[in-house]
Amino acid sequence: MDENGGDRRSLPLVQLLPNIVTLLGLCAGLTSMRYAVAGSFEAAAGLLVLAALIDGIDGLLARKLNAASHFGAELDSLSDFVCFGVAPGVFVYIFVLQDWPGLGWLLVLVYVLCACLRLARFNVNRNAPPPPGRAHFVGVPAPAGAMLALLPIYLTLAGWLDLREIPVAAGIYVGAVGLLMISRLPTPSLKSVRIPRKRAVLVMVAMVVYAGALISRPWIVLALSDLAYLALLGWNSWRDRRKLA
Repeated sequence: MDENGGDRRSLPLVQLLPNIVTLLGLCAGLTSMRYAVAGSFEAAAGLLVLAALIDGIDGLLARKLNAASHFGAELDSLSDFVCFGVAPGVFVYIFVLQDWPGLGWLLVLVYVLCACLRLARFNVNRNAPPPPGRAHFVGVPAPAGAMLALLPIYLTLAGWLDLREIPVAAGIYVGAVGLLMISRLPTPSLKSVRIPRKRAVLVMVAMVVYAGALISRPWIVLALSDLAYLALLGWNSWRDRRKLA
């Protein structure tokens, strides 16, 4: 009890850990913009990938430590908007769209505003019952959208296609990614994945191989990952239309 009769119970540090991790992710997103402005594009891209990894860790920690809170949920949403809305948009504009400043910036705004709407919709529906069927997202999640938006950068850094020479294509693509985030497209969720015990070792080996490839050839692996994800979205869309036909 304090001198005014109030209860001064201290909050255990372990309960604050998920929020601290969220703030570290926010720092990564903000710092990526600093490096993008300075022209250190590889560092900027790496920090956004790090922010996406951290985004998965803070939620996992909150569940495992039973430390989920309304404050933490709002903090996570605000961090997501900066890391997966503002930062990728600014990065793509600086890297590939400066030679198309008018419509290029307009399409970046489309992406950022769609990320904002996506997160606002998620906040409103946070406590709503999950959609029927296998666990899935409605629309592309913000972290996945950010990684998709960076595909023009990955392709350029990998040496496959320099999209700085065709900024119109990059701008239209980024705007389209934004629209995917607010679409009604069913998007696979990792929660729907069930790994049999017999295959657990193989999955772990595959994850180690992927991590090794990501370290040694990051831009090629990230570009291929984005292309595979886009193919999966296309497959899901075609399958759903076929079911409705």
